[in-house]
Amino acid sequence: MPYLIDPDDLGSLFPNEPSYRADQLRSWLYEHPVLSADQMTNLPAHMRDEISDKLWPFSVETEQTADNGTTMKWLFRAPDGNAIEAVLMGYPKRNTLCISSQAGCALGCTFCATGQFGFDRHLEPGEIYAQVAYASAYLAASPLEGCPDHLTNIVYMGMGEPLANYARVRESLRRIIEVRGLGARSITVSTVGVVPGMLRLAEEPWQVTLAVSLHAADDELRSSLVPLNKRYPIAEVEAAAAKFFDAKGRRVSLEWTLIDGVNDTLEQARKLAPIAERLQSHVNVIALNPTPLSPDRPSRPERIESFMSELNRLGVNSTLRHMRGQDIDAACGQLRARSEPKRGSAQRVEIGKR
Repeated sequence: MPYLIDPDDLGSLFPNEPSYRADQLRSWLYEHPVLSADQMTNLPAHMRDEISDKLWPFSVETEQTADNGTTMKWLFRAPDGNAIEAVLMGYPKRNTLCISSQAGCALGCTFCATGQFGFDRHLEPGEIYAQVAYASAYLAASPLEGCPDHLTNIVYMGMGEPLANYARVRESLRRIIEVRGLGARSITVSTVGVVPGMLRLAEEPWQVTLAVSLHAADDELRSSLVPLNKRYPIAEVEAAAAKFFDAKGRRVSLEWTLIDGVNDTLEQARKLAPIAERLQSHVNVIALNPTPLSPDRPSRPERIESFMSELNRLGVNSTLRHMRGQDIDAACGQLRARSEPKRGSAQRVEIGKR
């Protein structure tokens, strides 16, 4: 499986071939990804045949669409049986891919389906990057309606906590930025507050964006929603975010999922405001997407409006995000809620046979 090999070591797959063959293969994997080895036209037939059945480190178990075809979710199945989910969201001027960094998640945030179903294992760098390559190849072959034919943005906001899988996520970032050539400013890494990882990311050479899933502005409430807060309380998370901002000169985004009667109060908005002001952060607000193992429900429209109005009154730079992919369990916090289709358009796909 070539994606599981360091891009600088691809020659090891074909030790009897000239070195330029490895360069050609690397180009197909990283610069111009294709769905099938048959499309790697400058490679000899025997090379294409050898990697044809093992090009991808996963199979596509389910492909689902929503939002009039502008949101796609893929359930990839690794050979060991673990699920990997990725969501592609198309817009008129950009395509954003939400990728997973772990199979499952060990952090147990109460409102997130991935955490509710537990942790299986870390994803390898090639498994993380292959999600990017697959979406890129898909777009080149079948652009989403009214959207560009290439990938423009990547967010590490799928299954798992990226900074709990730091070394492998770092290598996947290196492949995306230095090998593939996507600008670091087009990449967002999300965390619920893994402080050591935040500090390490601040020391990396890349100008990625850091997004902190805050969800509550005092330790008592946040610890009930995000158990990791008991280890790294808000003050430590804020200090690490400030160091990232100082190192990169890039503002840290704060993510806030509104849960009815829990964190959608004016009091929470007023506690959030000074944190956002100190960090010069933008606050991304979204209503909770329901998950099967939690009784929590999204805030009612009037409470959302009240919360956003209070942030605006306090001068907080904030945005209420539009829900995408909720009917196929592709929205924020819903990945791994189901491994089989619920509603909408869904099909099983053989890679390379579109």
